Amino acid sequence: MNKFSTRPRAEDIAQRLREGMARGVLSFPLTSLRSDGSLDLESYRAYMTAQLAAEPGAVFPACGTGEFFSLDEEEYRAVVGVAVEVADGRLPVVAGVGYGWAQAVRFARIAEEAGADALLVMPHYLVEAPQDGLVEQVRRIAAGTRLPLIAYQRGQVTFDAAALRRIAEIPTVIGLKDGHSDLDRLQRLTLAAPDGFLFFNGASTAEIQARAYATVGVPAYSSAVHAFAPEIAHAFFTALRERDDAAVDTWLREFYVPLVELRDRVPGYAVSLVKAAARLRGLPVGPVRAPLTDPGPADIAVLEKVLHTGLDLVADLRRTV
Repeated sequence: MNKFSTRPRAEDIAQRLREGMARGVLSFPLTSLRSDGSLDLESYRAYMTAQLAAEPGAVFPACGTGEFFSLDEEEYRAVVGVAVEVADGRLPVVAGVGYGWAQAVRFARIAEEAGADALLVMPHYLVEAPQDGLVEQVRRIAAGTRLPLIAYQRGQVTFDAAALRRIAEIPTVIGLKDGHSDLDRLQRLTLAAPDGFLFFNGASTAEIQARAYATVGVPAYSSAVHAFAPEIAHAFFTALRERDDAAVDTWLREFYVPLVELRDRVPGYAVSLVKAAARLRGLPVGPVRAPLTDPGPADIAVLEKVLHTGLDLVADLRRTV
């Protein structure tokens, strides 16, 4: 058991997240960098202010879209601290942690000191592991922080139903984010979980599968599109919530499917294409860090066309309201 934990705190954060998830998409903001790759906190603060003004359900700084994998500990402290400052208690701030459990605990303590509300436990580094090891990884991270945890299964991390029940028994583990899109397995997990346990659709460009995830009881999702076009993300979320299938189909056909087809051309585009789209909109996010690479001119031209299509759809929607 987490020696620091109090179950009421975890339940309070879980409830705030639940309310936020019903209200809007989950924002996974980018991290602003200068052209030389150094952290640009002034630009990041301006960018975060714009992200929060769009009223997402919660904000997840320093996660996959925020290039957690490339941040050192002091940069991480600064990024999470700015997110907490800008959020100012208005919505939950969930910071990413990862690597092995010992390093994850170091990041967890930094996030706690910076004022984060909860943590997203990113997949561990490099090795595959058995279910007992995956459970122990979560247990050891939970033992090192007061903050509630959301486990993230993707890549080499996949929980079975028995393992999920075991991590759900840890007092500060409040949810699971899924990036595998195996709906058969996910349905088994939702049925095995205790009442109130949170589930998130964490597939890349989650809107593509949002309708399918909702059918197995997982309507909440993270939105990379919110990182560069909150108005598009909000319009799709509204159409999905209102079960406007015609509008959802239009969004998928005209915007999301072309975006995903472009994203799938190059490894790492799930992040670098999002940053490129943000730059096209004049947002101060800068380039990606190695090992990612920024898109070339040909792909930027396609991205610009897709982005304009999405923004035109938003404009058309506003004219009809």
